[in-house]
Amino acid sequence: MGNILDQANAHASVKDLDFSPDGKFLASVGSGPCRIWDVSKSTSVASLTKENDEIFGYCRFAPINDENQVLYITTMRDQGGSISKWSTTTWRRIKSKCIVRDPICAFNISPNGKLLAIGTIEGDVLVVSSNNLQVQNVVKKAHLGLVTTLKFSEDSRALLSASLDSRVRVTIIKEEKKSGLSLWIVILVLLIAIAVYYAASNGILPLELNSILK
Repeated sequence: MGNILDQANAHASVKDLDFSPDGKFLASVGSGPCRIWDVSKSTSVASLTKENDEIFGYCRFAPINDENQVLYITTMRDQGGSISKWSTTTWRRIKSKCIVRDPICAFNISPNGKLLAIGTIEGDVLVVSSNNLQVQNVVKKAHLGLVTTLKFSEDSRALLSASLDSRVRVTIIKEEKKSGLSLWIVILVLLIAIAVYYAASNGILPLELNSILK
């Protein structure tokens, strides 16, 4: 129970903390930049700076420890709640994207690292792809008050949310539909059918094929 890391002036106030999967790093978010600490050395190794109008909110390391390890940080900007993605090798920002208009008041990541969950002060719950930061599921007014906590099931197929409305809700996560390829196939078939009809109407097709179509 002894202190390993003791930094009295790390932040004026602390909003969130999270350990990397291997326990090597600790991310702390509060007033000012997000700070990264080397736990074994009890020293700060990086300071992740904010952009112009950003206010950092919550931080989560991706649970899978590999060469592509990343850190996610929620931010509030003029246009709304955003998520930024950071490399844990260079500690540089990889990507940022505005997700929702309302401020984010709860945040978590799924055990498989593929999904992010955010809760808003309006009681909405959103599930976001960690890869491209695209919104995958939205539950409007999941709660009557602001969302206080979020937790994925171990198989990442359900999301538990709690709120100041004294309710706990379980949301089944819908799989992302991959209909792009099938849509292009339908369009291609329609174009071919139109081309064949035009050719048959104008006598361009061979006589044998033209007689079959008629």
